[in-house]
Amino acid sequence: MLEKEGAIVYLTRYGDYDLSKNYTGSRKKSDLNNRAKIINESKADIYISIHLNSISSSTWSGAQVFYDDVNEKNHDLAILMQEQLKKDLNTTRDVKEISTMLMNRKITIPGILIEAGFLSNPNDRYLLRKSEYQYKISESIKKGIIKYFD
Repeated sequence: MLEKEGAIVYLTRYGDYDLSKNYTGSRKKSDLNNRAKIINESKADIYISIHLNSISSSTWSGAQVFYDDVNEKNHDLAILMQEQLKKDLNTTRDVKEISTMLMNRKITIPGILIEAGFLSNPNDRYLLRKSEYQYKISESIKKGIIKYFD
């Protein structure tokens, strides 16, 4: 979608695999460090890390944006993106600052983490499996990114 708008898009991976290589210690830490390295070396203008949330309670739902204070532009991008998700996906969640995410602390360019919904919530899980809803999420993220650069 972004490429159709003229953007150059880089992915940290093209399949369901981690990026840990020759690691000593934590495989997860190696994976996150390698993702951060790819993002920093890309010289991209922003990064968007997209995830699906899950917790032990099924009561939480909706898309939510997280940011780290390591870059002053992260907050602005997060606020703008959360407002777009609220508008398009009817989520009531608010943006949240979290400064303990390992990968985000190592990335020098502006960016955010988007939790597109909760797999632990039956309604979110149902919607997230629908291609129409996946398209709706993608469209909302695209609109948020375009607004950020406008």
